[in-house]
Amino acid sequence: MKKISNTSLKCALTLGAVMLGASLFAPQTAHAALDANSPAPDFSAPASMGGHEFPFHLKEALQKGPVVLYFYPAAFTKGCTIEAHDFADAVPDFKAAGATVYGISMDPIAKLNKFSVSECRSAFGVIADPDGKITDSYKAKMPLLHMASRTSYVIAQDGHVVLTYASMSPDEHVERTLAAVKALQKQH
Repeated sequence: MKKISNTSLKCALTLGAVMLGASLFAPQTAHAALDANSPAPDFSAPASMGGHEFPFHLKEALQKGPVVLYFYPAAFTKGCTIEAHDFADAVPDFKAAGATVYGISMDPIAKLNKFSVSECRSAFGVIADPDGKITDSYKAKMPLLHMASRTSYVIAQDGHVVLTYASMSPDEHVERTLAAVKALQKQH
């Protein structure tokens, strides 16, 4: 059996680490998410708005109008804070179009109680999915990591997905979901 030199082993390990890092932080694409016109999985989970916990039920939320459900990796991280601020600023526009906004992450509810006040500015609810079951059902989990990918859905009142947008950049999630909600409003 041939011996492997320390230099060869170090090179192989370094290359492996680089490849793993590249796969973990590569942008997620929409192909892994639920398709438009798919039924949105119904769920119930603890949520927080303005630091106050409440039970969230998708079916009940849809009785009031379309729901924007956006998955984000982790509360208090740079991109997730930007996205929360963007959604908070746009909540009046979503409300005017008859929709409600909810963020969802695999963070515990105690962390989301704080996030809902400081970063979501008490403008919309955030849902806790610490075991990742909801995130899995929406095909929004990052491979190999215990966190959601940045994926936004617009769900019509009939419970079907009308828009899926997946991008690790927080930049266009509000714009795209608001456009879809306004298009739904025009149809009714």
